[in-house]
Parts: sequence; structure tokens; C-alpha cells
Amino acid sequence: MRLIFAGTPEFAAIALAALVDAGHDVALVLTQPDRRAGRGLRLEPSAIKKYAQKQRLTLEQPLTLKSNAACLAVASAKADAMVVAAYGLILPKRVLEIPRLGCINIHASLLPRWRGAAPIQRAILAGDTDTGITIMQMDEGLDTGDILLQKALPIGADETAGELHARLAALGARMVVDVLETPPLPARQNNAQANYAVKISKEEAVIDWNEDAIVVQRKIRAFNPFPGAVSVLAGERVKLWRAQLATLTGGVPGTACRSPAGQLVIACGSGALSILELQRAGGKRMAAAQFLAGFPLAAGARFGA
Repeated sequence: MRLIFAGTPEFAAIALAALVDAGHDVALVLTQPDRRAGRGLRLEPSAIKKYAQKQRLTLEQPLTLKSNAACLAVASAKADAMVVAAYGLILPKRVLEIPRLGCINIHASLLPRWRGAAPIQRAILAGDTDTGITIMQMDEGLDTGDILLQKALPIGADETAGELHARLAALGARMVVDVLETPPLPARQNNAQANYAVKISKEEAVIDWNEDAIVVQRKIRAFNPFPGAVSVLAGERVKLWRAQLATLTGGVPGTACRSPAGQLVIACGSGALSILELQRAGGKRMAAAQFLAGFPLAAGARFGA
């Protein structure tokens, strides 16, 4: 099938590679313009751009798809369908109507459970026990189109957003190949069950130790790898990357102590967390025992904002 592919991050690149490997003719690849990243704020190409250039695929990086130039590029590809995965730009109605079979989207949620920009993180934060991939026929709404195919994945009790992202990306890549090979009948979404997965902000990642331990642990999981759950210890910002529930009675929320096994345990509003991996500002991620060896804690030391 002759395709246009629109996407930006690694999640999308895995799907694009699967389509190429399946023998589809990818006539045009769309991705967002290069963004500045890293300490040097150098322009960095997206994962999709890197893959497209390696495969010598025709690539465009429009600022918007609302321009006449972008619409002309899409129309000139003469594609049967457009596949979209984590593209980050809105597809206007006239673009949606260009491909003969329309546009389909790979979405990392069991729609309509989590519509929007951050379905993986929101599923973890909400304590969902499962999530999945939806292949959807796109319309003008935000993830409101008819469902073509869905498959569920359980969410591990200690699974991070990064780990779940990798499993969902692999599943989505397989599913979109299946849908293009044997198009299923579409099914409408139940709008009454929809939730909006708001984009993650760095402000959300600041830990409030007055919350229950299970809530704090979900935040640590959901914000790994980005933006990283943050707290402050002795005036220094510390990122928390992994934690598990611990047994601790009493204690002022945020108070840190060493367990008999040498672990770093922090009291929460209810319960406590054993911190497994953390990172000092400007340092590397390290196990709690290694952290404590270089940052001995005074009695009653507290983590806080």
C-alpha cells in the first residue's frame, strides 16, 4: 500500500520501521522540525527524521499542516492512507480527506479511556491495572475517531512509563501492519467514558510527601524517564527514579531513614517508600546504597519541595 507516515518520537519510529519492513511503499514522511535539546541547546532531529534519512525516504518538516504548501505535499504523495503516531501537530480536515482511505492513528490507550498527549503517564498516575493500543480512524476531534482495532496490556506494579512505552510501541507497530493488511469494521467510541490525558508538566513532578505512599510511587514511575520526580534534600534537588512500598510506622512525611538493610526509606502521609534509585543534581543515577555512601543523612533529615 502507498502510505504517508506522520510521527516524531521513538514510539512512531518503531511503527514506521515495521511498515517499511512489511513492504509498504512509504511515499512521504512527515515529522516536526528539529528541536533544541541538551545542555548546549543544539538542534536535534527527531527519531523519525533519523530513520527516514537512513532509509532515504522523502521527508518534510512543516511547522503546520494548515498551510497550502503542506497540503500540496500531502496531495502530491498520492497515498492510499496516512498513518499517524505521536506526531504532535493537528491534522486539519482538508488533510484528513486527502488520502483515499483516510488517516489512521496509533494511540497508546484503550480509547476512550485516555485521549490526549500523555496517555501512558496518566494511566500509571490513575492506578490503572491495564492499558493498550488503539488503532483509530482519524476525524477532526481529539482522539475521537472510530476504533479499528484494540489490544490490551497489563501494567506492571512497578513498571515505569519508559518501560511501558517500549512495550506499547512494539505492540502498536504490529497492530498497524495487521490493520492495513486486513482492515476491520470500525466501531464508535463511547464518549461518556472519555478522559483527557493532559500533557505532563515539570511542576507536577515535584513530590508532595504528605500524599499516600502508593500515590507518590505512581508519580515516580509515571515521570520516569521524563521529567523525573523531584524532591529537595538539604537544599539540593534530587531526582527519584525507582521506589517500592515499604513498611514504616509513624514518621513525619518526608523524613528519611536507613532501614536495617541499608535502604533509604522515606515516610509519606500514609505508609512509606523505599527509594531504590535516585540522582543528585548534575550527577548520575545511582542505587540508594551508593547515594547514601556519598551523602550521609543526619538524624531526622527530610525530603521536601
